[in-house]
Amino acid sequence: MTDRKPWHGIIVASSLPFREDLEIDHEAYAADVAWLAEQGCDGVAPNGSLGEYQSLSWQERDAVVATAIDAAPEGFTVMPGVGAYSGRESLRHAQAARDLGAQAVMALPPNAYRADERAILEHFELIASAGLPVTAYNNPLDTKVDLTPRLLAKLHHEGLVVGVKEFSGDVRRCYELAELAPGMDLIIGTDDSVLEVGLCGAKGWVAGFSQVFPQATRTLYEASVAGDVATALPLYRELHALLRWDTKTEFVQAIKIGQEMIGRAPHARCRPPRQPLLPEQEAEVRSLVQRHLDAGLR
Repeated sequence: MTDRKPWHGIIVASSLPFREDLEIDHEAYAADVAWLAEQGCDGVAPNGSLGEYQSLSWQERDAVVATAIDAAPEGFTVMPGVGAYSGRESLRHAQAARDLGAQAVMALPPNAYRADERAILEHFELIASAGLPVTAYNNPLDTKVDLTPRLLAKLHHEGLVVGVKEFSGDVRRCYELAELAPGMDLIIGTDDSVLEVGLCGAKGWVAGFSQVFPQATRTLYEASVAGDVATALPLYRELHALLRWDTKTEFVQAIKIGQEMIGRAPHARCRPPRQPLLPEQEAEVRSLVQRHLDAGLR
């Protein structure tokens, strides 16, 4: 018996493999989903930024969700991202996720412009009307829309969101959120804040580099949320230079290179406008990943 909600635990923000013609490699993606489940991860979040959702058609987004659900074993969460410029489009993605069998969705605020509170509330009302639990995704760095603790608490108290993937990098607001909305679940949103946000009482982690080091990041996550600093801190210090790539502009390319290095992908292709890493960037990523592999991390 467990009280784990579908958005609890390590939910991997899964990258998307592309063939040489830049069409989606669904067979490889299904294999990645199954492998992550075997490695002890708790779910995947397809069609997020790591999944390059901005470069996918709505038909492709539906197909990716269907592939993930078909590959997921029982109890393994599929929580698709439903980010879009239009609220109606986000609702359509949420309805598709529901109809395909997803357990929850992850939603950015409206970001076609710097939305005000009225627009944000209506946006999440639309998405919640699909009937699935909604986890908000607060990324003011990229969206220019800040879901403040006060606003998140309002969204939660009105029954529109069950949790928040906190990507702001400001750990202080996690404590404020717990005071304003104690029933709202905090989800770690950046790989390089796992320890700090985990100690705040996080219930989950939408993770990037768990696709490269699933076992090591599981150890780090479990120790962090348990308050076991003696276990978490040395591992966190060792991994942090790599985890910081999760918040860089080139995070998708960096994680795909890591997947390539562990044999999970034959290439690290991205769709335009994403470009391959510069030689010095690629060398840094490969050096960090190799160092951890040589140290026995998996």
